[in-house]
Amino acid sequence: MNPLRWNFRLQMLLGAAICGGLLAFAVYTQVRLGLEPCSLCIYQRLAFAALAVVFLLAGLHGPRNRPGRLSYGVLAAIVAAIGAGIAGRHVWVQAQPQDVMTSCGPPLEFLNQTMGPLEAFRTVLTATGNCGDIDWTFLGLTMPMWCLVWYLLLGVWAVLCASVKWKEG
Repeated sequence: MNPLRWNFRLQMLLGAAICGGLLAFAVYTQVRLGLEPCSLCIYQRLAFAALAVVFLLAGLHGPRNRPGRLSYGVLAAIVAAIGAGIAGRHVWVQAQPQDVMTSCGPPLEFLNQTMGPLEAFRTVLTATGNCGDIDWTFLGLTMPMWCLVWYLLLGVWAVLCASVKWKEG
């Protein structure tokens, strides 16, 4: 079964399932492997969750007209690009020498001075890890590198599925 021959709904639901699987793996590495996420990791998780929501809405709605499908494709590509930007920043931080202090985001002192909306989103969802640490690799790529690959693949998938004329359904 070639996913490129599936209808638009199934293709979008596949994108949502992939995002869900990636989020499940992130939680698994945190809970079972003990890898503490940093603030950039949390932001990447939020971007994957937002991308999953876009894919899910596209799959459930399943617009039959081309402009409707393109709207979902472009929206998913924008969310994927934002996630890729966050992952790219994380890859850059990890590529810096250990003695160079690189930032994961705004310092806690700044957040404390400006705490407002729900205690600065509960201090970036209580991330405790260091962005520069490389705790996990697979095939020579770190987790942020894999996230970057997945954001790019999912962004291309969304645009491809939305722009090519597919079977109705």
